[in-house]
Amino acid sequence: MSHDALSPEHIVHRDILPGARNWSFVIRRGFGLRLTDLRGGGNCSALFYNAHEKLERYNMADTLKAQHTAFLTKGHVCYSDMGRILMSVVEDSCGWHDPICGVSNAAMVRERYGEARYQEHRNAFHRDGRELFLIELGKWGLGRRDLVPNVNFFSKVTVDDGGRMIFDPANSKPGAFVDLRAEMDTLVVLNTCPHPLDPALEWSPKPIELTIHLMDPAADDDPCRISCEENTRGFANTAIYHCQY
Repeated sequence: MSHDALSPEHIVHRDILPGARNWSFVIRRGFGLRLTDLRGGGNCSALFYNAHEKLERYNMADTLKAQHTAFLTKGHVCYSDMGRILMSVVEDSCGWHDPICGVSNAAMVRERYGEARYQEHRNAFHRDGRELFLIELGKWGLGRRDLVPNVNFFSKVTVDDGGRMIFDPANSKPGAFVDLRAEMDTLVVLNTCPHPLDPALEWSPKPIELTIHLMDPAADDDPCRISCEENTRGFANTAIYHCQY
């Protein structure tokens, strides 16, 4: 398949996750998940867990340290706290995804956007990222103690010389996408609330398209595997887990 178009016969499910909504699903090894920012300026916060042993989950610190990076893009992988690889970033038309800044909470949303309760606003009420993560985690027997630092896909945050974090509202264009390949059966938990550093004063969360599709396993020369020695070892650890040696 081409880098920007998925072959119809490879697609097994496609859906649109509206802004400020939550979703979770197990993406099995041999499948991939494409996230597409339909309108531009979107944010998709993600958590990853070993679908068979959920005590093993995405580890932000090991992911960044092993790959000597402060952001994620094509060629990077998402490590678990067991030194194995949950998901690989195999294509990316956006170029920068924030793994550091976390998600909003109810107090942050009230301060930035004002109060908007369900009683008055029905389905247009304001939600926050932490709440939506907890709703989805509860469906899998997980809870507050299982919240870990997440990835914010399509969001870019840099740090200036004074140590201030700067959010780039123009990072993701309409139609930008990122392809994630499951290296092990992975529980993926998502929400589409605005990034906590997004300076916009209007509540306008953006939709994200989700496409689950078949994917070939990583070849010996796969960029995610060979981008650094740590990733080569990470793939080897994951292979051992799957009894491939």
